[in-house]
Amino acid sequence: MLNRRALLAGCASLAATGFPLARAAAKSLGTIETASLRGSISATDLGVRPGTSDDQSKAFSRILHDAAKRDQPIFLPAGTYVVSNLSLPGRVRLSGVPGATRIVYGGGGHFMRGEKLEHLEFTGLVLDGVNQWLADYTEGLLDLRGAAFLAVDKCSVTGSAKNGLALERAAGRIERTTISGAADAGIWSVEAAGLTIAGNTVSDCANGGILVHRWQAADDGTMVTGNRVERIGARNGGTGQNGNGINAFRAANVVVSGNLVSDCAFSAIRANSASNIQINGNTCLRSGETGLYSEFSFEGAVIGNNIVDGAANGISVVNFNEGGRMAVCSGNIVRNLSATGPYPAENGGFGTGISVEADTTVTGNVVENAPLSGLQLGWGPFLRNVVASGNVIRKAGTGIIVSVVEGAGSAIISDNVIDGAQHGAIIGQRWADPVTGDLATLGNAGYAHLTVERNRVS
Repeated sequence: MLNRRALLAGCASLAATGFPLARAAAKSLGTIETASLRGSISATDLGVRPGTSDDQSKAFSRILHDAAKRDQPIFLPAGTYVVSNLSLPGRVRLSGVPGATRIVYGGGGHFMRGEKLEHLEFTGLVLDGVNQWLADYTEGLLDLRGAAFLAVDKCSVTGSAKNGLALERAAGRIERTTISGAADAGIWSVEAAGLTIAGNTVSDCANGGILVHRWQAADDGTMVTGNRVERIGARNGGTGQNGNGINAFRAANVVVSGNLVSDCAFSAIRANSASNIQINGNTCLRSGETGLYSEFSFEGAVIGNNIVDGAANGISVVNFNEGGRMAVCSGNIVRNLSATGPYPAENGGFGTGISVEADTTVTGNVVENAPLSGLQLGWGPFLRNVVASGNVIRKAGTGIIVSVVEGAGSAIISDNVIDGAQHGAIIGQRWADPVTGDLATLGNAGYAHLTVERNRVS
């Protein structure tokens, strides 16, 4: 049977021999075939022109709304298009030439906003805010409130005076996109409903990289995987609210895996009140404060197989006083820590490899060059059901610190290798003050809540 591709090929072959009717048929079928494969409206055919300095917002808005009514995609050829104050319709499929189709903010309010979106796809677009002022009512260069399906792919978002992408109640994917130069965060998602943020590059943002937040603690389920996040500042200050590469706040069941995060003012990855967080297989370089953080009122954290190289503290799983509990910390490499942080030191100072407090196992980790301590188990009475076993600690101020304050719960410290600890291999402390000899030699020294055995010290 003869299909349309075979017929097109045959007509083209005849056309090459000089048959006029064959040439006409090939031209006609070729046009139909191209339209069928692309299925897009060309914006330039409907009055939008690339390369002009004129604001084309009215024409652009008309095309978006007309295409939405017909449920058709729009293609933007390479060039620059100046627009502002665009209100997106419920269904948008807009594509361009990656790196060459530029939509530039003309100023005067907002760039692009949408509410109650059914389906939005942006592919191959450069969205440039040129650092122009954004109105108080908008949260980002691309501001979306309620997106049942969102796909941002192979785009570039740059020069936002607020967040790069501001998303509320969004489901879908942001992938293979570059976000840079935002005056706040690169991506800010709140109340997500099944969002994947994968394979993006987020850089040079003033207050945050990728933020996954909720108004109240609840299930979120966002997956943050395979991103590169670098050079994130903390322009608005604080002690951890800003300056994080990836931050989950009140968002439960979030997965953060396989990311490379470097040069953040505070944490590479920070989870605050985020239960059932998984932080796995990330590389975290040169963090200004704590490399990996699970803090405040969380229940459940798995922190495994990460590399933390360069930070003030390596990994902290803390705030049992606020209800923070239940974690597994295993298979991590933590090295090259600093005794200096971004604010005056608290709780004994900076330079600890791994800190944990409640219902937690710390197993199979390697900590090297930790000026304060390799491991810190508990803080004051905030210690319960901790096992530290099978870890290697090399070149630390103190190998392992464990709390011996009244009310501290049980801890097992066994089968660790501690090499080159300057102030003792295993030391009991009351808050920040050492009060025991080396428990690696003395055993539990009469502290009934401790089991200390089979540790190798050199």
